[in-house]
Amino acid sequence: MKNYPYPHQPVLYHESLKYLQPKPGGRYIDGTLGTGGHSEGILIHSSPSGTVLGLDLDLEAIKIAKKRLTRFGPRIHIMQSSYADMDTATLESGWDSAEGIILDLGLSSLQLDTPSRGFSFQQDAPLDMRFDPSKGLSAADLLNSLSEEEIADILWKFGDERRSRQIAKKIVGARPIRTTTDLVTIIESAYNGRRGKTHPATRSFQALRIAVNKELENLRTGLIKGVEILSPGSRFLVISFHSTEDRIVKEFFRRESTDCVCPEEQITCTCGHQATLKRISKKPITPSQEEIGENPRARSAKLRVAEKI
Repeated sequence: MKNYPYPHQPVLYHESLKYLQPKPGGRYIDGTLGTGGHSEGILIHSSPSGTVLGLDLDLEAIKIAKKRLTRFGPRIHIMQSSYADMDTATLESGWDSAEGIILDLGLSSLQLDTPSRGFSFQQDAPLDMRFDPSKGLSAADLLNSLSEEEIADILWKFGDERRSRQIAKKIVGARPIRTTTDLVTIIESAYNGRRGKTHPATRSFQALRIAVNKELENLRTGLIKGVEILSPGSRFLVISFHSTEDRIVKEFFRRESTDCVCPEEQITCTCGHQATLKRISKKPITPSQEEIGENPRARSAKLRVAEKI
């Protein structure tokens, strides 16, 4: 993967293709298209007749992906859409099912390295963080309108930020917050200038991005819809970078691979639940040291795989 020609190196690229098993004639959904890294691999390995439906909310990423994948012609269909709406996108594409789905929940280098998007605490920019800047509230909007308790809850629930209450109090006291630098300064003051191995703003920026884009809500919805769309014997792959995301995927795959989900102490099953999935990887697949060396942002990636029964 050295000398990668595009701004986002796809994480766990080889492992994803190994477990997805793309084949000629197959139909695959890349629910987080980004700049097209995983889609490109799927199209190459499903040649000459496999097709991909690529979904993304980020128009800048879509522009790059379209240019990158143009050589595949009608085998690639790209839509500006969330994977939480993949059922609608699938129907609009004329598909009734798919032979594989992949979701890469990570933030791309394109988004992190574009200052105007406001995703990075390392560059001064308007505090936006929306995947689709034309819709919804920005991170600044949230911080300037929510209560101190609501802000603290976001930082704690989505970022595991131990100083969530101190940071939230300082944010409310310093409003209005307009830029990434405004927020970084506030967070650093809550830490009294002390730093560990990671920058003190890391967790808060992650939490705000998740809240702004409703990422956990969309993930839960996307998992349910993905299982409905998959044809029997097809695989569902999810790459996560955050412990809460991974826990949601793990628990969903575990539940959907179990016939009965009644409480353990209950002797007779009353839930009527039937398994829809078989877990291919009970433990997450993680990047090799070689990949982490080439792409340090891959270090927290976890891939989970399940197969539709």
